[in-house]
Order: sequence, then structure tokens, then C-alpha cells
Amino acid sequence: MNGRIRVLLIDDSALVRKMLSGMLSSDPGIEVVGTAADPLIARDKIKELNPDVLTLDVEMPHMDGVTFLAHLMRLRPMPVVMVSTLTGDGADITLRALELGAVDFVSKPGSDLSGCFASYRDEIIAKVKAAARSKPRARTTLPAITAKLSPDAILPPPDSNRPMRAAGTVIAIGSSAGGTEAVRVLLSAMPPDAPPIVVTQHIPAQFSGPWAARLNAASPMRVAEARDGQAILAGHVYVAPGGVHLLVVRDGARYICRLHDGPPVSRHKPSVDVLFRSVARAAGKSAIGVICTGMGDDGSQGLLEMREAGAHTIGQDEASCVVWGMPHAAQQAGAVVEELPLQAIAPRLLALSVAARGACVQRDSLEGKG
Repeated sequence: MNGRIRVLLIDDSALVRKMLSGMLSSDPGIEVVGTAADPLIARDKIKELNPDVLTLDVEMPHMDGVTFLAHLMRLRPMPVVMVSTLTGDGADITLRALELGAVDFVSKPGSDLSGCFASYRDEIIAKVKAAARSKPRARTTLPAITAKLSPDAILPPPDSNRPMRAAGTVIAIGSSAGGTEAVRVLLSAMPPDAPPIVVTQHIPAQFSGPWAARLNAASPMRVAEARDGQAILAGHVYVAPGGVHLLVVRDGARYICRLHDGPPVSRHKPSVDVLFRSVARAAGKSAIGVICTGMGDDGSQGLLEMREAGAHTIGQDEASCVVWGMPHAAQQAGAVVEELPLQAIAPRLLALSVAARGACVQRDSLEGKG
């Protein structure tokens, strides 16, 4: 993109419009070309001003932000950053907006930002810049959901004659901007008896539970927020709760989830680097790492550690990313074994896990003969 990023702010609060305008205008690479108090005014200003990026409030008079976004993405797709309240209702509405094609979201600024003004300003500037580089797209239609399997149907009965061996393949996924939708698409294509999956997405604490519930509705696998000490089972997906790190650790012959309330790592909490690093140490070559669309470089070093530990690693390709930041950083670090478009990742994960299962059966057979 040549020149400054042209931004149109849409919010019914004059105070919020003033605050966001001041923050964004402080960056020499951004020009706030206009503001609108509701979507009806915004519709005319989009035609008049031709902005590169919109910031869009969730709740407004005349038409709510999600309804406006649905019309916009159908008629004139463009990068949108949602401005949302950090509440349960706000989370559901914002997640719906991300499904419809919004690139990312920020929390609605309060009247008193004295303790965090700089960090909030830096966050919204970074997200607007990432949105300007993104590829807006309409929502992907998902296939019908296969019935989920119960744990008893997934887990074979124990064999007392077989030596204890660590659980099979575990898949680790990391994502950020655009990731809520990318992970939804990926999980929708996984069968109910797929290997266990652990996911870290940059998301606030108020949003991770509702997001996990939406993923559970979209996937044949069972999806939920991870709990500390929880056993990691096939057919299940464990989502890092917002505001804490998710780790995978060995507990005898199985893997379990650990939640750690430590400081941010790679500027994030939960951090993809933390998850990937723990999987490298716990599962080694039995793991598969996937880094999806997202802003920044979180996950690149952890994915490299996974590759060095023998894991197969996959990076989402540039063409299918909303923001090709994290996968690009991982590629530059030498952490990515292969790049794939989003729609090809799930079939590849299944092929790799089937191959790993076959190798394990063959090894067990040879050990039995010995």
C-alpha cells in the first residue's frame, strides 16, 4: 500500500471517536479521513472517502455493527477492526463479526486510560496497520457436522501386556489475527476421532470460553477451554483460556494440560511460543505444529523448537492468511517444514497422523516378535 492508511471511524460515542482519532492520528503512517456516528452515515462516507480500513463499533443506533458488517462484506469487502465491549454479550457479537470477515478487534476504550494509554494506542495502531495489509474475505461455508464420539468410543481398552508408551500424535495450533475463523475452518474438517489438538489463539479472557463453544458447535471434535491437569484425549480440542498460558506436559504415558499464570511471552498471554515449546519437550517427534494467520512473530521460536525436536511443522501460506505475519516469521526462522493453504491443512494433518499410527503399529509388532 502506497502512502498513508486512510481510516474511517464508526462509533456512536463522540468521546470514543475523538479518542480513537487522536490515537490513530499520532502515527505518521495513518490518516483518519472521517468519522461516522452510525452505519447509515458511514455508508455514504465510505462511498465519498474510499477508506482503506474501518473501525466499527458493535452497538449503534439504526443498525448494529454486525448487521452493517454483513452487508458490507457482501457488497464491498474491506478490512474492518471491530471495537467491542469486553463482556459476554460483546464477546459473542464480536466473534460473530470475525466469522463474517472482520480482521481483528480491540476493546472499547474507557474514559480513563491513564494507566494503559500507550499500550492501548500501540495495540490499535498495530491492528489497523495489519488490517490494511490483510485480505478481506466473506465467511467460509462449513460442511455438515458429524456426530461427536464419546471418550469410550475413542479410547481402546488398556492392554496390560503392552509396555507403557506415551500417547500418540498431538497437534498444536497457534494463531492470532484472522485465527478465530481459520481455526474454525480447520477444526470443521477434522473427524470426531482425530488426534488431540491444543490451540493457543491471542484472545481476551472474556472471549475464549464463547469462542470454544462456537468451535464446538462447528467441529465434529469436542472443543472446550483447557483445564489445569486435564488429560489430553483423542477426539478433543483444548483451547488456551484468555489471560493464561497453556502448556502440554508428560504424565507417565499420557499428556496433560497445564495452565500457567506467568508474565506475557513474546508480548502475549496466552503465548503460542509457550505452547509450542512445551509440546516440543513433551511430545517431540510425536507432535505436529501448525502456525496460522496472525500478526507479529509469536510462535516462530517455539515452532522451530518443535521442528528441531523432530516434529512435523506446517505454516499457513500467504494467499490464504488474513495477516501473513506469524507464519512468515516462522518461515524466516526456518521453523516451517511445509507451507499449505488453509483448506489443505486438515487433510494433511490426518494423513500425517495415519502415517504415524501405522509406524507405531509396525514398531509394536516388531517388539512383540522380539
